[in-house]
Amino acid sequence: MQDILVHLDGQDNRQSRLALALGLARRFNARLTGLFAQSETDAPSLVARRTSDHLSRVGAEVEADFMAQCQAQGVNGRWWQLSHGEYGYVISESVFCARFVDLVVMGQGEKRGGPVPHDLVTQVLRNCGRPVLVVPRVGLFADLGKRVVVAWNADREATRALHDALPFLKTADEVTLLSARNPEVANNGQPGPKANIIDHLATHGINARWEVVPAIDIEVVDLLLSRSFDLGADLLVMGGLREAGLAARLRNSVTKHVLENMTLPVLLSH
Repeated sequence: MQDILVHLDGQDNRQSRLALALGLARRFNARLTGLFAQSETDAPSLVARRTSDHLSRVGAEVEADFMAQCQAQGVNGRWWQLSHGEYGYVISESVFCARFVDLVVMGQGEKRGGPVPHDLVTQVLRNCGRPVLVVPRVGLFADLGKRVVVAWNADREATRALHDALPFLKTADEVTLLSARNPEVANNGQPGPKANIIDHLATHGINARWEVVPAIDIEVVDLLLSRSFDLGADLLVMGGLREAGLAARLRNSVTKHVLENMTLPVLLSH
């Protein structure tokens, strides 16, 4: 992991994801790119597709803070800033920028009317092709990856997420693969002794354990979050959105619920 991008805006809570991103850049000796992308609120500037004076000032302040923190912590930092803040442009350019890094760090989405598009995280996740690390809007998470929970059901998205998270899993103190099994479904993604995810992780030097919890009276998503809390996890890894079909509706509802109710950083892959 040599190239990390962190999305920044003018909100004070950007500092928690910036601190996390700086910590990751130091840990992996990676370059850190700060991307300033924020919605425009000045109507004439929206029509003209240009940055208002207010948005320019905010961007300059955030840039100065970002570069100062990179310098203070010995991180190789660079700055990207969008040329204006029209809704669709913020989304499309953020997606485009995210395709040129190894990891994207973003903040938990805001409600409609906030300083960034309310669906920015899901649009970036769906379209950038890179893992997205989402940081809760409340709390400090300067360090993560000591105790990792992986939501595992052996589908495409979960497999992609697990392998995108290998840099974290290799340095973790504890790795737990958590599966919510319906008692009526056999094997739960473990097709037999010849295909075993714990054995596969061991080839990477990862000593993981697999925990199967029957999900009967509790929703899968609530099980993931509550069990992660019980285990003292500081990172949840899971597959993200899916495109079509019944499985997609389940996967998308789980992703949406996690993004709305997360209390720890979540690494998602699509």
